[in-house]
Amino acid sequence: MAPLFFRTDDTLNQLGQQLLEALWERYPTLARNQFALTWIVYDPSFPINTGGALTAADFWKHRPRGFSYRGFEQVYPASVVKLFYGVAIQEWLESGMVPASDELTRALRDALVDSSNDATSLLVDVLSGTSSGPELSPGPFEAWKHQRNIVNRYLKSFNWSEFETINVNQKTWGDGPYGREREFVGAAYNNRNMLTTEAIARMLHGIIGGVAVSAARSQELMAYLQQDLDPEAIAQLDPDYNQITGFLGESLPPTAKQWSKAGWMSRVRLDAAYIELPTGFPYLVSVVIDSPLGDRDQSILPFVSSYLQEAVLKISREENETKS
Repeated sequence: MAPLFFRTDDTLNQLGQQLLEALWERYPTLARNQFALTWIVYDPSFPINTGGALTAADFWKHRPRGFSYRGFEQVYPASVVKLFYGVAIQEWLESGMVPASDELTRALRDALVDSSNDATSLLVDVLSGTSSGPELSPGPFEAWKHQRNIVNRYLKSFNWSEFETINVNQKTWGDGPYGREREFVGAAYNNRNMLTTEAIARMLHGIIGGVAVSAARSQELMAYLQQDLDPEAIAQLDPDYNQITGFLGESLPPTAKQWSKAGWMSRVRLDAAYIELPTGFPYLVSVVIDSPLGDRDQSILPFVSSYLQEAVLKISREENETKS
């Protein structure tokens, strides 16, 4: 397996283990295998959020320090998969595989900002050249399935170890799939979307680094992912589209900056966020709760976020004191 895009660090390992201990103490019914986390900290010299000042080749030579707990375990990503479809759409547009249109722009915006499943359906149709509908006869269905795996083939072409075990070929649903979509996902849902916190973290890392497709395409995605942490703005959010309350952003100060994509359903709750605090180093978090507890008790991700925020501030203070 190729090296991770981040390097391990004794300080982060220690703080990460302390977070896990605090998490199990606070939420004793959350099993050890129901939580996964990848946490990246960017030291001041790291070229992150520069607007794409570096080429992709130069950017990937830099390895931030990080910590990961079960970061390679497959999890159902819910709406976080829309982040991957967003990057793929930008690649298709950049290469001229699909034409730009107002409707495609609207769908991309609604999928990422409002987490719309209907908008995501259009994105998947555009990416794959397929559409939902009744069952197909065996021959046409084989061709349809091949087309629906086009995003998987695109991601595999990155040759990233983090993408070796992922699956990104399903639409996101409210009530669930029907017809050919139900057959495609499998009788036991064995072909459903699957990601890992490390795969999610690397994709978001590339977007914030300005190397997801191109600098301009990365900036466009960042515009969709930026969250408004002002309490008045959060209070006005539709609960169905609120990606702050009950997620990492809930415990951040209003003066922080956050770019993120959340996902949730009855038994999984995920968030992937790049965060810049008013003081302290920037950091990235990819986290999942794979348990009904995540939906019943929505304080878990804010708890994790609060701990990591304090940990980053502690690291920043100590390193600044050492340099001075």
